[in-house]
Amino acid sequence: MSPSHRPRRPAARALAAAVAVSLLAVATAVGARSSDRNKPMDIYAGHQSGTFSGDSVNTLSGGVRITQGTLEITSQGAKITLSDGEPVRAVFTGSVELRQQMDDGTPMTAKAANVDYNLTTEVVVFTGNVSISQPRGTMSGERVVYNLKTGGVESGGQGSGRVHMRILPKAARGGSTQDDTDPAGDGN
Repeated sequence: MSPSHRPRRPAARALAAAVAVSLLAVATAVGARSSDRNKPMDIYAGHQSGTFSGDSVNTLSGGVRITQGTLEITSQGAKITLSDGEPVRAVFTGSVELRQQMDDGTPMTAKAANVDYNLTTEVVVFTGNVSISQPRGTMSGERVVYNLKTGGVESGGQGSGRVHMRILPKAARGGSTQDDTDPAGDGN
């Protein structure tokens, strides 16, 4: 039987469920396509280790790629923390990239060095050279915190880190605007 036709073992199903809950919450944070939640999820990694019961941490390494409908997440590694067998935290590390279509069909891309999603508090933290891009505009900085419960966003950086936002007028959403100046003069 080929690998793509093998039945999933209970451990693989448990990991898929844990990752699915984590990823869907991250995707929801950026207005993702809601129908993706009902699609099958495929998880690819060079290596997986951990248990799927009680309090445990499951580690994915060797290049992680997760797809579900229009959602695609890639990273170097991921750790999914379980409490009483339920996912409570997902941490994606190393060149994290999240791509997905929004409900209105427009694309969204988020990139960061790391993404930490706490399922208990429903807070997603993007850190390290964060860039979020949609046709309506962009946001970049060293740290972006998104609270799923309140919809609140906090962004910026530590030390000399700054946030840069660009909101395009409706007429310009098909391309970029002419004015690419940096009023702070710091290259951000």
